[in-house]
Amino acid sequence: MAPNDSLAWEGSPDGPPLGRLERLPLAHYVERVKQNGRLAENAHQRLWRMVAAEGTADTEGHPYPFFSHALLGIDDTIQRLTEDYIRPAAMGFDVRRRILLLVGPVGSGKSTIVALLKRGLERFTSSREGALYAIVGCPMHEEPAHLLPIVERESLAAAAGNPRLLEGDLCPYCRWRLEHEFNGRADDFEVERIVLSEARRCGIGSYAPSDPKSQDVAELTGSVDFARIATYGSESDPRAFRFDGELNIANRGLVEFQEMLKLDERFLYHLLSLSEEGNFKTARYQLISADEVIVGHTNEHEYRAFKHHPSNQALLSRMVVIPVPYNLRVRDEVRIYEKQLLPYKKRGQHVAPQALRTAAIFAVLSRIPDDPRPQHDRMSRLEQLIAPATEADDRVPGEGFSGLDPRYVMNRMAHAISASNECVDAMEVIRALVEGVTRDPFVDPKWRESVEEWANVAERRLYTEIEAEVRKAFLCEGEGALYALYQNYMDQVVRSVEHTGSGAADERLLRAIETRLEVSESQKHQFREEIYVAYQDLDTRGAAASFLIQNSLLRGALEDKLFDDLRDVIQLSRPDGGDLAWIERAAANLVASKGYCSVCATRSIRQVGAVLRR
Repeated sequence: MAPNDSLAWEGSPDGPPLGRLERLPLAHYVERVKQNGRLAENAHQRLWRMVAAEGTADTEGHPYPFFSHALLGIDDTIQRLTEDYIRPAAMGFDVRRRILLLVGPVGSGKSTIVALLKRGLERFTSSREGALYAIVGCPMHEEPAHLLPIVERESLAAAAGNPRLLEGDLCPYCRWRLEHEFNGRADDFEVERIVLSEARRCGIGSYAPSDPKSQDVAELTGSVDFARIATYGSESDPRAFRFDGELNIANRGLVEFQEMLKLDERFLYHLLSLSEEGNFKTARYQLISADEVIVGHTNEHEYRAFKHHPSNQALLSRMVVIPVPYNLRVRDEVRIYEKQLLPYKKRGQHVAPQALRTAAIFAVLSRIPDDPRPQHDRMSRLEQLIAPATEADDRVPGEGFSGLDPRYVMNRMAHAISASNECVDAMEVIRALVEGVTRDPFVDPKWRESVEEWANVAERRLYTEIEAEVRKAFLCEGEGALYALYQNYMDQVVRSVEHTGSGAADERLLRAIETRLEVSESQKHQFREEIYVAYQDLDTRGAAASFLIQNSLLRGALEDKLFDDLRDVIQLSRPDGGDLAWIERAAANLVASKGYCSVCATRSIRQVGAVLRR
């Protein structure tokens, strides 16, 4: 947090030392609200302003950087969460009267979303832009404007341009103090700057269901302090009540419900009242007002069971359900692994450039459902998801709700990285992923077969990518040989078309390249004429060499031919001095341009050679 954003006295150029919170009379707070209505905004408005403060898109086009800097590959989820719930709720639509429910498989990021919101509120309310004030001594740190008579609140709401000031009412404890301690003199109350904090139980609550037999609704709504009853004489005296339930302490902020649909119905109906009416009931007291965002999360299995039970329809209609599937973008999956794993690898240890990508392909492949439609099968869909960019709404329904849990993938990759002392290559990662399933005695045999199938696909793609990079590394060293082959080929084309020179054209060389361009025997003469005309035209302009650069198909065919000629070098298990030097130069190219180390570069060349020998 920058120094000028520290907790300080509003209006003071110097302010108190960092960490001190401001106190001021109620009348001064009212004047400030008239000048800045944001000081009295509700929980949803504050949440939206916090998210929007970081912008609506980052430099790469990902929506809402507040989330996207930490959550990769679920742009559609982030957009729906923000634009279907947070923004309209802040604008006052009835969406704010709904419970936000995040539904997705384990490890998809539901808890991370909630954690981002909680930590964000802590940071935002500690900044000048997110300044938040409460009644001093209130156990629910409520809005100070609740102390004002309704007529004065209406006037303040009009002056501040914030009709939300008319919502809510004093908690029982502050009402007792106003009537008995201050004799109705609201101006005698003090107001203080607060910072929301989960650790200090101020404005951020969290509840996890336990054994249904031991669940007590008092954990949400507070309970009687029996030690104080002897002092104050009645359970209905607010001073004898502990306003420390999760709904009490989450006032002005956010309350999280883990595994929400496992809650007892008594708990859920308290949440209905809170979301719909902005209040909840506890024994011996009037309805208690609370202004808070209710966020729950659960897995897909629990949600489907809950959804199909007829008695839950009233609850479902009061929820905004946001699906949170697994990431399907290979590029983003790699970034997740880089963020989670690489900072903890051993010093001096190297991770081969294809290792994380292969694991990402393996994981994404497992999350694509089988679809018999053309271009929708698992392999076709994988190719689309490997592409550099895909629109945010291209996800096929059902994708990302099953497959390998990212936590499992990272656990197995951590095993592979920690077990290696030198260089971790992609094959070690694949073996670690498969072994984690095959050695588990509780895994369904069909699932085991599927995992082995995905491993084979990932391994084939891995080899294709390694071969392409090894080929490029050798051809980079053989650029002179490539140009010589090009000149020889063009000489043979000219000889074939003009029927000049000593001897006939080298038909074997011509066809070796033309077949790679899919030119049939019957098409070869026409093809050579076209190549000849284009070449002669460039030659008249003194740019014959550029023809090789411009014609990428021809260059590819020449590279294929040259690489075939180099196969003998790569296949040698014990190359001689000249071939060994060539291999070492190719390995150096892999290290310099592709992020290999000397170990995995040599290993990759040997792997390509072994496959070629077979």
